[in-house]
Amino acid sequence: MNLFQAVVLGIVEGLTEFLPVSSTGHLTIAEKLLGLRPDDPAVTAFTAVIQVGAIIAVLVYFAKDLARIIGGWAVGLVRPSARGAEEFRFGWLIILGSLPIGIVGLAARPLIEGPLRSLWVVAASLVLWSAVMWWAEREPSQKKGEADLSVADVLIIGSVQCLALFPGVSRSGATISAGLLRGVDRVTATKLAFYLGIPALVGAGALELPKALGEGVGAVPTAVGTVVSFIVAYASVAWLLRFVSTNRITAFVPYRVVLGAAIMVALGAGWLTAT
Repeated sequence: MNLFQAVVLGIVEGLTEFLPVSSTGHLTIAEKLLGLRPDDPAVTAFTAVIQVGAIIAVLVYFAKDLARIIGGWAVGLVRPSARGAEEFRFGWLIILGSLPIGIVGLAARPLIEGPLRSLWVVAASLVLWSAVMWWAEREPSQKKGEADLSVADVLIIGSVQCLALFPGVSRSGATISAGLLRGVDRVTATKLAFYLGIPALVGAGALELPKALGEGVGAVPTAVGTVVSFIVAYASVAWLLRFVSTNRITAFVPYRVVLGAAIMVALGAGWLTAT
């Protein structure tokens, strides 16, 4: 992989990681257009590692909130009198909500790195999950804030996040949609998608780092892609939070459907190959 390819993929990752349009799907498309093989283990590893740049952007953007939550959770572990604090409860909710994708992601790792890295899967997922996003926005009672989230809410939302292992679904699209269907307000659902993404993407990046450095991608392209991803993702996070405060996530549906249909046409015509 050369530096130009690394920069392009870093931009694509940063732009799409937190938008409900599927970063993995867009990276798969970009890799094909750049002449790379999406199912190549080294490329798959590179993709997982540069996601850490996007997660660092979330850590920086939400530094104060995360410090408050982590601090309150840590104090509650050693001081029983602090366990009634909202930060202690919310810290446990994030941990519980992150468990499903950790378990499923490890179990399905061979599938994720192989057969699912197909443009047919990307195209179908982009179109089919758009229907779920449209349905989720029809939920009339989107009134729950952070303080109203229950264990059942985060376990369901975290379980739905596992569907994002299908490239094209979108991790944020899955978690935000699940949140809306549980009656969570759009901004809270979006922030929860960010929080639940931290353990999932850091874990994936840590698992794939040795492969990214040792199987042909190299340290320099990986570092460049990660830095670019961080810069672009920081701006993307800020924009998305402003956007969802006044707009529905169905605004992304036409783009998803058109892109999915275009990929199907290109595959059917032989202009693109699936892997």
